[in-house]
Amino acid sequence: MLAFLGTFLFALKSIFIKLAYAEGLNSDTVLMLRMAISLPIYLGILGYLFYRKNTFKALAGVNFLSIVGLGFIGYFLASLLDLKGLEYISASLERLTLFTYPIFTAILGALFFATPITKRIIVVLLATYLGLWIMFDQENSINGNTQVGVSLVLLSALSYAFYVLFSQKIISKIGSVLFTAIAMSVSSVFVLFFYFLLFDISQVSVSDSAWMWVLLLAIFSTVIPSFLISEAIRRISPLQTSIMGMLGPVITIILAILLLSEPFGIHQLVGIGLVVMGVGILVFKR
Repeated sequence: MLAFLGTFLFALKSIFIKLAYAEGLNSDTVLMLRMAISLPIYLGILGYLFYRKNTFKALAGVNFLSIVGLGFIGYFLASLLDLKGLEYISASLERLTLFTYPIFTAILGALFFATPITKRIIVVLLATYLGLWIMFDQENSINGNTQVGVSLVLLSALSYAFYVLFSQKIISKIGSVLFTAIAMSVSSVFVLFFYFLLFDISQVSVSDSAWMWVLLLAIFSTVIPSFLISEAIRRISPLQTSIMGMLGPVITIILAILLLSEPFGIHQLVGIGLVVMGVGILVFKR
């Protein structure tokens, strides 16, 4: 139930972002407001952990700079690239493209940890990227900037794959809740520093409706699911959580059709089927 609820809330992210864009916000403003709202919550959780538990002892044997670097890659860089990509492509294509991060994780595992590239992974690559190409080709015929959007979201998936691969060892030492709270706090600070350094906050104009979508994005599609998924991984293992995560793109696409009136036809159906089948082959084991 934790994995399903976390997946469902994460799936709402693309919808909230698209609705905020419809209110006149751009990717930089949405990212800044999202993390500005999230930061006090993560700092509050960190304060509670340091107050109630022997947290300093848990962090003693861990390189804090590693957590800072992973927070930067996994949440700041990945979020920035994802939000930029959503300015060019539909929520459906964005979610499917982002969903390829387990494949990047497998490839990076082969490069850095000598994990063999098996025939199964090759089949996964062919099926998944054929599905993405079908959806890309269909959307590109309508919107000429699709290539830019897909490239940005693929880089976001690659960044998140680095985060997943290299965070496992630290999470096993200090626990998922503490790691998530620190990584997300660091990421929020990076975002706010980046924004205040490069942009003029006095030029930001946010309508009441836009505030509502950003608030929902920060609380229900950032803070809450980040802890739900971490706890699900602790209880039922990363594999089973990944299998439940396969529902994410399907949920996003259904909501995008219902709430954003995004098109759905045979190209989308075949593309979704190939991508979900490809990642399914990767995460399911005999």
